[in-house]
Amino acid sequence: MTGALPPGWAVATIEELIVHTIQQRPPCTEAFHYVDIRSIDTATKRIADPKSLQMSEAPSRARQQLRTSDVLVSMTRPNLNAVAMVPQNLDGAIGSTGFHVLRSPETASWLFYAVQTEAFVSVMSSRVQGVMYPAIRPRDVLQYELPVPPLAEQRRIVAEIEKHLTRLDTATTSLRHVAGALRRYRAAILQSACEGRLVRTGASLSVTNEQVPETAAEFRCRLIRQRSRSRQPASRHQPAHATLPEGWVWAYLAELGELNRGKSRHRPRNDPRLLDGPYPFIQTADIRRADGHIRAYSQTYSELGLAQSRLWPAGTLCITIAANIAETGILTFPACFPDSVVGFLLENEPTTVRYLELFLRTAQGNLERFAPATAQKNINLETLYDLAIPLPSPSEQQRIVTEIDRRLSVIQELEQSVNANLRRAYRLRQSILKRAFEGKLVPQDPTDEPASVLLDRIQTERRASPTVARRSRRARAYPLFEPVVQTAET
Repeated sequence: MTGALPPGWAVATIEELIVHTIQQRPPCTEAFHYVDIRSIDTATKRIADPKSLQMSEAPSRARQQLRTSDVLVSMTRPNLNAVAMVPQNLDGAIGSTGFHVLRSPETASWLFYAVQTEAFVSVMSSRVQGVMYPAIRPRDVLQYELPVPPLAEQRRIVAEIEKHLTRLDTATTSLRHVAGALRRYRAAILQSACEGRLVRTGASLSVTNEQVPETAAEFRCRLIRQRSRSRQPASRHQPAHATLPEGWVWAYLAELGELNRGKSRHRPRNDPRLLDGPYPFIQTADIRRADGHIRAYSQTYSELGLAQSRLWPAGTLCITIAANIAETGILTFPACFPDSVVGFLLENEPTTVRYLELFLRTAQGNLERFAPATAQKNINLETLYDLAIPLPSPSEQQRIVTEIDRRLSVIQELEQSVNANLRRAYRLRQSILKRAFEGKLVPQDPTDEPASVLLDRIQTERRASPTVARRSRRARAYPLFEPVVQTAET
């Protein structure tokens, strides 16, 4: 270890700061509070959603009896940093064995902030094992080294951290509320557009030129005639859940354009020869990130890959039917995609394709409302064939799309500003914690009892505790903290 610690400080592993181990046993009361990883708000580092369960409902992981001030560290996906301190109102709750529980009455707050630092997250992320279920081991947490100030200084530092973070968390909460309001407003805009409430309908507009605009019914019939081999929907019902605005008609994806699954005869991961060529290969994750228009891709097909697939043209509407269900995006370049994605192709009608993409966003969570009664929650090609679309005239589609794009551009600017401020708040939080663990947040007091005395006292308590496992002291595995040299003036 390089550098020097501030006066009176010491270096210890987390294991050396823990007084008691946690007894693992199932809940012994009929009703209990259960804390699992989903209960943790990773932004505020609080237990935001504990479950109230009966003993008969207890999952197999409900085995750790928690006490006030226990520090919970999630051992799965440590990059998410799902950590929290048990509040007084959850004393006696049952915790999931997916947590490593740190119990140290004197240093609980210091440990709580230590496991929030970027240094801790970085080390734990580097120790992850497994792909499908990435996790760390308890010993990875226990062997982590951290600087330990005198107990009196710890308390001063913690008070200063909490003073700063209280204000910061208030601002962060406000930003998150704004982000939520913007998401709801975005959804409300799309919903009102597809119900004919966003712009004036065709029936309320006067025709000022001699050419009568094409109606929705005429437009639908024209598209059907253009399809030489139209696959007609099996059911010809009209959804009973809604009444269409005047001048609108029900239409079905299968009668408006080509609707087919992507092709990938062989899985790319099983044959690397299919990859790394000139042809973009779109996957479900690329569509999730698209925000309406697919402008980027993370993989490409070779000539061999193209030969066992299909190159769809720009303007194709992509709809996911696996992994991320019913997410959409419009290709801005020719691309291939696998059979987990459905392509909808309607050439020379970009406004209609855009309108359909916007409608599918509103229907994503409840496609069964727009499909036959036999439709399942997980969509397939048959579900999309019979998906009923509330279709306005081409001229009204244009007004709707223009108005949606105008409003969404404003929302996007606001969301970018909110996200930038959330990132700034995170960096400020980490800066505060970094200064705290470098001994720069409060001045040192030479009269404080040294940290070495605290560590000796904890070791004495550990030896006297019947619940502490007798373990040999391990070599310090992660000496990552490099303290700065402190002078009397700093």
